Amino acid sequence: MRILKNLPAFCILCATLFFASTNAARFDIRNNCPFTVWAAAVPGGGRQLNRGQSWALDVRAGTQGARIWARTGCSFDGAGRGRCQTGDCGGVLQCQAYGQPPNTLAEYALNQYNNLDFFDISLVDGFNVPMDFSPTSNGCTKGIRCTADINGQCPNQLRAQGGCNNPCTVFRTDKYCCNSGSCGPTDLSRFFKDRCPSAYSYPKDDPTSTFTCPGGTNYRVVFSASFNIRNNCPYTVWAAAVPGGGRQLNRGQTWTLNVKPGTKMARIWARTNCAFDNSGRGRCQTGDCGGFLQCQAYGSPPNTLAEYALNQFGNKDFFDISLVDGFNVPMEFSPTSNGCTRGIKCAQDIKTQCPNELKAPGGCHNPCTVYKTDKYCCNSGRCGSTNLSKFFKDRCRDAYSYPKDDLTSTFTCPGGTNYKVVFCP
Repeated sequence: MRILKNLPAFCILCATLFFASTNAARFDIRNNCPFTVWAAAVPGGGRQLNRGQSWALDVRAGTQGARIWARTGCSFDGAGRGRCQTGDCGGVLQCQAYGQPPNTLAEYALNQYNNLDFFDISLVDGFNVPMDFSPTSNGCTKGIRCTADINGQCPNQLRAQGGCNNPCTVFRTDKYCCNSGSCGPTDLSRFFKDRCPSAYSYPKDDPTSTFTCPGGTNYRVVFSASFNIRNNCPYTVWAAAVPGGGRQLNRGQTWTLNVKPGTKMARIWARTNCAFDNSGRGRCQTGDCGGFLQCQAYGSPPNTLAEYALNQFGNKDFFDISLVDGFNVPMEFSPTSNGCTRGIKCAQDIKTQCPNELKAPGGCHNPCTVYKTDKYCCNSGRCGSTNLSKFFKDRCRDAYSYPKDDLTSTFTCPGGTNYKVVFCP
């Protein structure tokens, strides 16, 4: 908040925080991320938080210029001296000063004008972790979210280890830093604003980025993995996700989906040739999920699938592209963070080349859908590849072609990785 300029940020990765009482605010800072963060607070100090751990911090009423943020990639000795890749506060575990950019900030000032709390998410120091910051009491319901894949999409000139710098940090000019008190948005600040419309994108971004609640309100901040779903097809698709729901995506449009750590048996797919009424009821030619825009169940074949399970054995994400429900739209499924670079693509013209016995309106069936036999469906748990499954494997070598095709078709990344799913890459 640039009224909150001094009003700081409680931004810890995967955290939940609560302000309580008119005399003091309680911040319960919780790390729900699948990796360790080093929570930092001014006032407050700092603490290592492994996945699932929390830190209860009491802050006096009237406090302003306060911040809470996540530090990543840290190492401290027994005396609490060390260094962090992002958010470092002078090389100490117990912060007495603000962190070094880039770091996503949750900023707040308690019991100010008219006994209101002022709060914001700020990207004026850049971005290192996704954040959801929302009130949970006092009848205050307007929260803030910044969970787009900013690190993965960061412009080259703003890239930093572990995060994405704000242009002021890089160029240090009045144009970006507003030192004279008079400046406006720029193309680089719009990069942040387009992805997180409710967050501060440059120092004078007050009208759309400062929020209030009555003093004594409780709050939560949650961090989670994000999936950036983009339609590059020359036609409209209706993206579907379980969990997640659904959304119409015209050519070039995107949908950022946030998924909780530990989620498994999850799918993302494209539906084609859909028509829905104002209540979200209708039908799709491929991938239909019971006639709803907002999917609660898997889609009807044929449909190309992005499948994943987060933070499983060894704290790894497991992901694949599957043709076990057939094919309707070319797809790419790739990681965009955590140094994980091995993605999957199935972009061949399978529909046009589809064997006659597998052809379907709008797509190409997998043989299990057509014949429903153990030979193709592996219901007994024992089956191998067939000439028909090899048709898919020959065209998309990294994708599942039949239900037991694990050895060549399952990929992993460290837990906490962000991903992109692109239709028609």
